[in-house]
Amino acid sequence: MSTGSPTEAILVLEDGRTFRGESYGAVGETIGEIVFNTGMTGYQETLTDPSYQRQIVVQTAPHIGNTGVNSTDNESSRVWVAGYVVRDPARVPSSWRSEATLDEFLEHQQVVGIQGIDTRALTRHLRERGAMRAGISSITTHPDLLLERVRQAPSMAGADLAGEVSTTETYVVPAVGEKLFTVAAVDLGIKGMTPKLMAERGIEVHVLPSAATLDDVLGVTPGGPDGVFFSNGPGDPSAAEGPVEVLRGVLDAGVPYFGICFGNQLFGRALGLGTYKLKYGHRGINQPVKDLTTGKVEVTSHNHGFAVEAPLEGEFSTPYGPGRVTHVGLNDDVVEGIALLDAPAFSVQYHPEAAAGPHDASYLFDRFVELMSRPRAGAQVVEETPPSTDPDEELQTEDSADDSQTDHEPIDAPEPVDAGSIDDAESVDAEPAAPIDLAALLAGTASSQQPAAEPETEAADEAEPQSLGWAPAPETLGWTPPAEPEPDAETVAEVAPESLGWTPVEGDPSSDDLDLSETPPAPEGETVIAWASEPPPFDVPEPDEGGRPTAGPPTGPPIRTDRPTTPSNDTDEEA
Repeated sequence: MSTGSPTEAILVLEDGRTFRGESYGAVGETIGEIVFNTGMTGYQETLTDPSYQRQIVVQTAPHIGNTGVNSTDNESSRVWVAGYVVRDPARVPSSWRSEATLDEFLEHQQVVGIQGIDTRALTRHLRERGAMRAGISSITTHPDLLLERVRQAPSMAGADLAGEVSTTETYVVPAVGEKLFTVAAVDLGIKGMTPKLMAERGIEVHVLPSAATLDDVLGVTPGGPDGVFFSNGPGDPSAAEGPVEVLRGVLDAGVPYFGICFGNQLFGRALGLGTYKLKYGHRGINQPVKDLTTGKVEVTSHNHGFAVEAPLEGEFSTPYGPGRVTHVGLNDDVVEGIALLDAPAFSVQYHPEAAAGPHDASYLFDRFVELMSRPRAGAQVVEETPPSTDPDEELQTEDSADDSQTDHEPIDAPEPVDAGSIDDAESVDAEPAAPIDLAALLAGTASSQQPAAEPETEAADEAEPQSLGWAPAPETLGWTPPAEPEPDAETVAEVAPESLGWTPVEGDPSSDDLDLSETPPAPEGETVIAWASEPPPFDVPEPDEGGRPTAGPPTGPPIRTDRPTTPSNDTDEEA
């Protein structure tokens, strides 16, 4: 219910601290875990992220709603936050994409919010005390009454919420262009951008409910999926027993696995690692994470209040072979990614789909594609040898075989090897496929199972010049570029002043009469600031190879250095 104009509202925290403001969105009362998000944009994606189920979100950026809302930026079909806290909402949105104001959007979705409070002081309080339960009410203004209801609300610790936000029926997101792979994606609170980015890489995504069984996951296609994906989602990973058991079955089957956020925490639990609740969590689009396999630092998008417990250095033991931490948060050394070294499975704690947010981590979807492109660990590959057409060679081969059987005890013929797509392959003892070097894969240096063939000399000689790093001279292509004409000195000397944009005024010195060798004395009582040398010309700097302008010479007046300095007034004040 809304009255059409703001009414008095209160925000009460679990520890009793109270903030007073005005209603924003729907008028009513709501209770949930209060957390803060540091993103300066992307509020519509935040509101529609299922991972915020049962949470009241505080926006640390003071101005929210500047671009309104539209029908294309939602990450799901509805708003999931339990409440919304802002300081100065926009009065009028300013964007050609806007279809409604944020206030109208919240009211339509029946989201209770509060505006006009000191969000900086609230954020500092949550950083010091940690995330906690809270309530917003624009019905009652008595803090004691609301505080009693807040303290009776369930805690986020131990909450199993994936089933509340997951799809209830399986649906398919088709691949864009040629279909290359099939992936079973378990929806624990999936955002719409995730299957879209996989579909753009030729992946047909089958999105399953969070309650899907192992048979459901492995049975999306007759031959099974090429990979399995676990999405982000809300709640405590220690309470999600069903998905963890499914994931262990996926790892036992050797199917490539990729997980993000909640899927990273469940992957840790499937490997036998523990999880714990962070003091106030990571929520925002500006979180620095270091990829330990490459040394690269990424700016990433986060939304998680739990994390995996694992050693940051070295390897750790799991039922599926050694594993290691691949990513770490630089703000607080939280584990942000783990991987198995001898099995095709990895995960990250942050959001590589990042809408809205940075795109530093979109390469992780390509790593998943690379994993699915490799032969499964333990699979036997048989290369079919073409039959020989030389009768002498065939006879020699038969004689060698007879000699070998004569010198040794008779042996049983090996069982036929399933060669997959190879028809009528000979029964041979094939070498087992080497274990996947996932550490090298994550670093981008892993080689394929088959060594690359050395280029032939003739082929290299016939290669296109552009492929060798150079381009032929224009003369070799049958034409010669025309030479630029030399400027005519007489023509330049006879250019009229009017053509240069100015007209001499009667009484002004002409260019012939102007003597620049002497500088007139300064009038008495005035100070002339002169250049140390002739002022540099105002030239536009040439762009570099990337099209960006390079730094040019200074073109303004000289800077005075005799100005008095003012002592700094910066102090570390409390809000």
